[in-house]
Amino acid sequence: MDKAGIREVAKAAGVSISTVSRAFAHPEVVSEKTRHKVLQAADQLDFNISRSAAALKSGQTFRVALLMNEEITSWFNTQIFAGINSIMHDAGYDISVFQHIDTADMRRKFFTDLPVRRNVDAVFVASFAIDEKEVEQLKRIRVPIIGINTPSIDGFDASISIDDENGMYTATQHLLNLGHKHIVYACSAASESMDSSIDARGRGFIRACENVEKRRELNWQVVTVPRGRAFADSALSALLALDEFPDAICCQIDMMAIPLMLKLERYGHRTPRDYSIIGFDDSPYADTVNLTTMKQDPFKMGRSAAQKAIKLINGEEPEKPHEIVQPTLMLRESDALYTD
Repeated sequence: MDKAGIREVAKAAGVSISTVSRAFAHPEVVSEKTRHKVLQAADQLDFNISRSAAALKSGQTFRVALLMNEEITSWFNTQIFAGINSIMHDAGYDISVFQHIDTADMRRKFFTDLPVRRNVDAVFVASFAIDEKEVEQLKRIRVPIIGINTPSIDGFDASISIDDENGMYTATQHLLNLGHKHIVYACSAASESMDSSIDARGRGFIRACENVEKRRELNWQVVTVPRGRAFADSALSALLALDEFPDAICCQIDMMAIPLMLKLERYGHRTPRDYSIIGFDDSPYADTVNLTTMKQDPFKMGRSAAQKAIKLINGEEPEKPHEIVQPTLMLRESDALYTD
């Protein structure tokens, strides 16, 4: 039996050949009912569209790249990936993941090599800034670059980010409004060669403390620990080594705040009885341990970034090319009014 072609699939589904082609290459422009008929006919006829043939005809690879400065296994990155995939998969695209782009040299190498291979239709960059000169070649061959939680929109064709600085300002202001007098910001050290969005949170903490200092006495400090898997344990050691234990702790991320809550109790520091603590992300288990935190939604950001990418790939301008999303304060039970 000869292998069925696109003409046979179109006849079996009762649609035109161009509709079959669109159902595979651009499903977003075909109704769900029509696409279902096409897929059902293709399945019955054991038909598989040739991706290479489609790519040759359209000039597209049906592949996108996702760059991240950490492992994909982190909560933020898995949610970003899932959000992008929820849109790109249905549109017929595969996602190539590039992890640990955590130095300027690695970033430079990626953007130098990619235009030569020309093997993606769009590039997503999660959580770090890019150099406009490094992406000039991609601009010339019209490969759009979409930023997710990037510290700057320079060089990006579209982006969606949370307001990291204002989010941590809000978190710090909340603890200060509870009357705390000795507050610490616990964070991991910034990369020496990469500008990451998370570093803006420290600026929010400092700004909030400096504003309060003008009105009343306040003892505040930033506790910085090395980057890496042991950052939470390093933060624990640094806090316990302070001459005076703080009455409030702002954490750069939930995955620092949650271990601190659990482990500090072993040393006689219980929240909220002895101190208040606030995180950032509203990641898994934040609700379980009743952590007050700033909520962001990376899955939703990933979906929005992917929708912008589809528009740009098709030569269209997104309705909102660049968006800033404000994180939300989630009040739970890890903070309380301070009393002497």
